Amino acid sequence: MAGLEGIEQPRGEGRATAARWSPAVEDEHALKAFELFGNPTEAEVPLPSRPESAATARRLAQVVVLRQWGLTPKMTEDAVLLVSELVGNAVRHTGARVFGLRMRRRRGWIRVEVRDPSRGLPCLMPVQEMDISGRGLFLVDKLSDRWGVDLLPRGKTTWFEMRVADR
Repeated sequence: MAGLEGIEQPRGEGRATAARWSPAVEDEHALKAFELFGNPTEAEVPLPSRPESAATARRLAQVVVLRQWGLTPKMTEDAVLLVSELVGNAVRHTGARVFGLRMRRRRGWIRVEVRDPSRGLPCLMPVQEMDISGRGLFLVDKLSDRWGVDLLPRGKTTWFEMRVADR
């Protein structure tokens, strides 16, 4: 792991953990994130605007979508990816110190919301095959059934919805 000196590692996730990654270890991290930050289906979960919050949000989504909602592995994979994209946008583009993550399920749909204090609107950009960045909203647009932005008096909520089969 040469070259990682000086890069801040998320607490409890040093080099040794990266070398021992497994589904069981990832599952343990997901449950720990759930305990530390809360359940985004019960209330909005505040997360610090730092790059490692994308991993935290993915883990929270994984617990909710796979365990609580019992959705298919493909649906879980897509939802977790899109959560990461919305959170990444909030961290990179809003200047917020904290943003909120909320997940809801209603008959036939799931909805994920990321709220931040910026009123700057995200922009869906054309994507070229060789682009290495700027694909976030493109993925949200392609993998979700619908998405949008709700302006608030102080900030906005960026959201996506996906159709799901009811149990």
